[in-house]
Amino acid sequence: MNLLHLDSVDAGYGDFQALFGVGLTVAEGELLALVGANGAGKTTLLRTIAGELSPFRGSVCFAGGDVTALPDVRRARLGIGLVPEGRRLFGSLTVEENLQVGAATGRSGPWNLATIYDLMPLVADRRDRKAAHLSGGEQQAVAIARALMGNPRLLLLDEVSLGLAPVVVDRLYASLPDIRANGMTVVLVEQDLTRTFEVADRIACVLEGRIVLTGAAGELTRDQVTAAYFGTSEVVS
Repeated sequence: MNLLHLDSVDAGYGDFQALFGVGLTVAEGELLALVGANGAGKTTLLRTIAGELSPFRGSVCFAGGDVTALPDVRRARLGIGLVPEGRRLFGSLTVEENLQVGAATGRSGPWNLATIYDLMPLVADRRDRKAAHLSGGEQQAVAIARALMGNPRLLLLDEVSLGLAPVVVDRLYASLPDIRANGMTVVLVEQDLTRTFEVADRIACVLEGRIVLTGAAGELTRDQVTAAYFGTSEVVS
């Protein structure tokens, strides 16, 4: 069953167009990795799926319904959760208060303070600390935990490893199997191709606002993805 479907989506900011005719389908329970150079349109694509941006043209369907005209708050209540680039925590709130913000969707599911703290002991240990006083890796863990508190069906992860030490990234990626254990669907933006091939079921490469390569991770080669990344291959889907 397909959980997410984008059809001919154009999107951008004001007069600037960043996405051109994007078509994308994500199956229920799948982990799709989006790869591409800086400025390719990956973040714009996630923001369009989450409802932070309205497309200029095209449609976004989620769980069988057209959500193109719905704002991000409505989409969150339907089950779309975004971990944005830059984390965007409330610095003056404690870790636990930030997590409670994530629960404001009112959705029921497996994720609550107890299960989050069990999954992420680092977050549990810092539950009473102000978010502004956390390290980058700690903030990223809290941002992921906050999104999980909304019990999303679709989790959008934007550059979760950006600027973090490898040991911190290892810890974050180690939590992915448990996050997916309940059938959660994930769209992950990642620059590291090694990690991408390790965790993804399917890969989509974005180049200059267009999807230029898609395929099962086990059927694509690193050379194919690298060529698409730099725009030196033909379109494959």
